[in-house]
This record gives sequence, structure tokens and C-alpha cells, in this order.
Amino acid sequence: MNQQSLSAFIWSVADLLRGDYKQSEYGRVILPFTVLRRLDCVLEATKPAVLAEYQAKQAQGIIPDPFVLRVAGQSFFNVSPLDMKKLMGDQDHISQNLYSYINGFSSAVRDIFERFKFHAQVEELAKAGLLYQVTERFTQVDLHPDQVSNHQMGLVFEELIRKFAELSNETAGEHFTPREVIRLMVNLIFIEDDDVLSKPGVVRTIYDPTAGTGGMLSIAGEYLEEHNPKARLTVFGQELNPESYAICKADMLIKGQDVSKIVFGNTLSEDGHPADRFDYMLSNPPFGVEWKKVEKEVRKEHETQGYNGRFGPGLPRVSDGSMLFLLHLISKMRPVAEGGSRFGIVLNGSPLFTGGAESGESEIRRYVLENDLLEAIIGLPTDMFYNTGISTYVWIVSNRKPEHRKGSVQLIDASGMWQKMRKSLGSKRKELSDDHIAEITRLFGAFTEAEADGKPISRNFKNSDFGYRTITVERPLIEDGKPVIGQKGKAKGKKMPDPKLRDTENVPLSEDVEAYFKREVLPHVPDAWIDHDKTKVGYEIPFNRHFYVFQPPRPLEAIDADLKQVVGRIQTMLGEIAG
Repeated sequence: MNQQSLSAFIWSVADLLRGDYKQSEYGRVILPFTVLRRLDCVLEATKPAVLAEYQAKQAQGIIPDPFVLRVAGQSFFNVSPLDMKKLMGDQDHISQNLYSYINGFSSAVRDIFERFKFHAQVEELAKAGLLYQVTERFTQVDLHPDQVSNHQMGLVFEELIRKFAELSNETAGEHFTPREVIRLMVNLIFIEDDDVLSKPGVVRTIYDPTAGTGGMLSIAGEYLEEHNPKARLTVFGQELNPESYAICKADMLIKGQDVSKIVFGNTLSEDGHPADRFDYMLSNPPFGVEWKKVEKEVRKEHETQGYNGRFGPGLPRVSDGSMLFLLHLISKMRPVAEGGSRFGIVLNGSPLFTGGAESGESEIRRYVLENDLLEAIIGLPTDMFYNTGISTYVWIVSNRKPEHRKGSVQLIDASGMWQKMRKSLGSKRKELSDDHIAEITRLFGAFTEAEADGKPISRNFKNSDFGYRTITVERPLIEDGKPVIGQKGKAKGKKMPDPKLRDTENVPLSEDVEAYFKREVLPHVPDAWIDHDKTKVGYEIPFNRHFYVFQPPRPLEAIDADLKQVVGRIQTMLGEIAG
């Protein structure tokens, strides 16, 4: 079954629900039943052997779980004599039997159905007289991994979530990231380590603090499987949305991952992996979402723990928490002595430049750049994400930069690399082709400046190129035509500044402040001076400015000739009307 027909089949269950359920509630039924059928199919072949082992161990008075797991050949099991097809044999007791079947699963699976609030859905369906029909519909589809690969299944879940999110006016983009964007990010974080990753028996960890349905973790696993089947990637994650968390956990269970490493909850207020550090990390935190709900906990950590906590460098404004995730990931990097880390994070434009010198945002950028952690920023095309058409940027951050990248940052403008999608999905109208992904990966790997169609697409800068000093330019307060002289304290004998004439200038860190002042300020205001006590250091990354190419306007003669032609045509038409 291909993905489209599979999604269409599952979607057909919505026809059964119409009338008894609101459209926005379809997902509450369809998602847990899809997960249940998938798990049911995965365990089908070993079911008789599992039941025999379970009964034998119980008869011997031995705790059966470890033995049953081994027979099941998975990281989960079900010891109920029922399965979904057997449930069909007793229409009158479908609810009790379904509960009994769910309770036969190992605890990690039971937790998945608790997150889905599945018992409440079963009751609702039973009340509406639909439980038997819905269960029967799902028994008709074969979701065994031989028929539907893990990759396909992930796509099916994403499509279903997107549809349900659209129906309930939620933002689907909070739940997952387009697959081709993840593939690009995975390429970029692994590219410099291909030699290491190709050695047999390599074990690496990867973490996503905003895991959604687990797409980033899955694609990273697929990449490694493709490049080195003998390497092992242990995945860690945390997710706030209960349904996304349940799907992520189910997906990881089937892939044999240790699902205790996928934690439920808000990463910012309650770090689910406080003691862990990781080799690789990926994240697409929500864009422009305020962090008011967790402000108390985050401020407390910032103020009491400082640099021993996650948010030492500073806090962004409450209206956008995405930079908090950047700091969270930095705190999760392995120390360099233990091999270091690299991560990719998708951010919108505001973390590049929001906030003046010494603001929370600027201090975070300062920390990242002065500690030489930023390898590259890739500007993606607009209309790439399901819930927003805005420009987005992938930051690649590492505390183990290769020698040739040290002290530098690469900016890649990939905003022109896209192809139109056959069919828009929400705000997503564009996608990266395989060739685009390969080209961006190549530009990053080469670490050289490059142009396309006469415009720069890759540029390299020194970290300090993004720093500046904000100087305060004062001018004298004039009374009766004379400067006012201070009479007391530090101001005694000095010209008093006029607050109304006060101004600021941003001077690049690479420039001498006095030389800049003489050149740019004094010729215009000869009586000005700098108040050095007010000087602040700031950092910003004016991404678009570095790729702007001036297009000179057309010559006046050409514009004039065009206007004459237009005027001539109008006069001719007016003549025809008058005639």
C-alpha cells in the first residue's frame, strides 16, 4: 500500500465519525487506533509463542517480562490472548475486551494510550454505537513493517496530524518539520564526521528537545543506517504535546529504541535529561512563541544558577522563546575533551538581529560568537514550513570546529534554491529537491566563498565581524549662547551634555573608535564628544545585508523613451475615441 492510499484508507474512518464527532475531534480517535493497529501487526507473528512463554513462566512463579520480551523480538509485548481480529468475534463485549487487550501491553505502550486519553475515546465511541465499526475498519488494513516501512509510517502520521491540525485551526508546524529540511540538517551535522561514522560498532547519541512526532530523530537514524548499518544511534527526546509525544514514542518503540529516553513535558521549565550530554542534536522550536507560562522557572534558573544552568548568557524578550532552545542545546553539548558536539536548529529571522547592544538577544549572540561556537547559518527559501511563510534559518553550532573553520562563520544564502510543490500544504508551497540539498551540503563542506548568477551565495566572515560598540555621542548644553559648565562632582569643570541632542553610533569592533569618530561624526558636529562610560558591546548578524547586490536603476534616457511611447499610444487612443 502506498502512503497516499494508506492515508486515504485511514481517513475513510472519518466518514464513520461524521455527525457524532466534530471534525476537529477526528484525530482523537484515528491517531490512537492507527498506532494500536501498527503495534498489533508488529506483534502478530510472535503472539502464540509469547502467550506460551508467558503462561509457562507464570506457572513457574517467575516474573515473565524479560523472557516474553525476548520471544516477542521487540522492545514491547502484549500478553493478552486477544488481538484486534479476535476482538471482532464478540460484538457485545467490544469495550471490555478492548480495555483488556490494551492492559495486556507492556507499560511503555500503556503510557502511549494514556497520553492519547484512549479510554475516554473508547467510551465515547461505545456511547455513539461506533466502537465495533471503527475497530473493524482498522482490522482491514495491514500495517506490518513488511507492508508499510517505518519511514512510510512516519509520513502517514505526519499527514494525518497535518489534516487534523487544519481541521481544528491548530498550527501543524508545531508538530513536525518538512522531511527535506530535516534531511538537509542531518547532512550538515554529520558531513564532517563521515569517516568516524563509517567505522563498525560506532555508538553515537542524538537529541531533540522539541521532538514532535520524532521525524528528526527518525531521519538521523535512517541516514546512519544508510551510511553505516553497523553504527548505532541512541535517540533522546522531549515533547510537550501529548499526542505528538505518544506517536513519537510508538515510532521509537517499533524501531527498537529505548523509549524511556523520550520524555514528556516542557523542556524549558523541566529538563527531562538534566545530566545528559549528546554527540548530535537537532531542533525546530516553535517560532515567535512567547514563554510567559514558564517565565518564573526560566528566570529563577537564570538568576540562581547563572552559567552553571542553561540560561547564563542572557534571556530573550518574553514574546519569542526560540533563543532559549538555542541556549538549552548549547548546555547539552559534550565537553570538547569527551569528543564535543554539533547541532542544527531552525530559527526565524529575529534571533539574527533583534535587540540592541547588551540586550538579552545580543548577549546570547555574543556568547555564541565569542566562544567560537557558530559554524554556519543557512538562509532557507520562504514558504518552506506548514504554518508560516516567513524566512527561516538553519544554525549549525559546534564546540569542535575543524581547524580551518576556527574563528570563522559561514553564511549560505539558499533562499533561491527551491522547486514549486505540485500541491501546497498549508503555508508550504516550496520544497528543496535532492539536488538543492546536495548543493547546500557541498557549499558547507567546501567552506569557500561562492557565487551563482552573479550573486554571492556563500560568504565567510571572522566572528568579530558581527560585533560592534554602541558609542554615545554627546553635545554641549547651551545657555545664553555659551556651553554650560558642570559645578559639582565628576562633572566639575566639564561641559554639560544636552540630553535632547544625545545620539548613538554603532562602530564595528574591527574599527578604532576614535578614528571612526573623527571620520564620521566630527565633520558634521565639531563640538561633539564620546561618553566612554556609556559604551556598550553588541552582536548582530545582518544576514541579508551581506548578500544584497545593488542593481543600478535603468538610465534616464531609457525611462524617458518608454514614457514617450506610452504617451504616444494614449494620444493615439484618445484620437480614435474623439474620431
